[in-house]
Amino acid sequence: MTAIKPCFAGTPAEIIERYRRTLQKLAKALFGSEVPIIAAVNGPAMGAGLDLACMCDMRIASDKARFSETFVKLGLISGIGGAWFLPRVMGHSRATEMAFSGRVIDAQAALRYGLVSEVVADDELLDRTHALAAEIAANSGLALRYTKRLLRLSERSELSSSLEATAALQTLAHLSEEHQDSVERYLEAARKDKGLPQTGETRGRNLVRPKASA
Repeated sequence: MTAIKPCFAGTPAEIIERYRRTLQKLAKALFGSEVPIIAAVNGPAMGAGLDLACMCDMRIASDKARFSETFVKLGLISGIGGAWFLPRVMGHSRATEMAFSGRVIDAQAALRYGLVSEVVADDELLDRTHALAAEIAANSGLALRYTKRLLRLSERSELSSSLEATAALQTLAHLSEEHQDSVERYLEAARKDKGLPQTGETRGRNLVRPKASA
């Protein structure tokens, strides 16, 4: 206990400011990132560790992973946003169960709860995570950033607001070079699948580029 005290020493105002400048700053940085983030959990994710995993977009666990929102066992609450992140990942009922009980669950329970999307063997975790990252990275970076932005927006907006943002971002996507290149690659792949000769170019650009004004 004496080792813990210096980290949280000071007046209430000083402790609050310390949270803002350290752990909460990390939470905002991870959540605000436009890049998709995958958490690979291979062991105990307890308390702040669980909250950190929930700040990521996706979570893959090894069969050795364990999860718990331990704060109530210590007479504390999550200081880095667990009460905000958990319900968005697991749903309100499961989040309250985890937060109120402080119990430890294994990887299979986490999968049933929707906390993780996949459970793999311990020695396969990094390979599976890298494979998923490569699958995601093969897509348009611009489309990924826009998609993540809209998914975040949808968590706190009405449908009408989300649709307005969608229209604006979709317009930018339509006019981007990444969209033109993606259309070309798609059409070339379709020709290859059908055994047609590769053209080196497609008519995709003519289909999607806006007409020049008169």
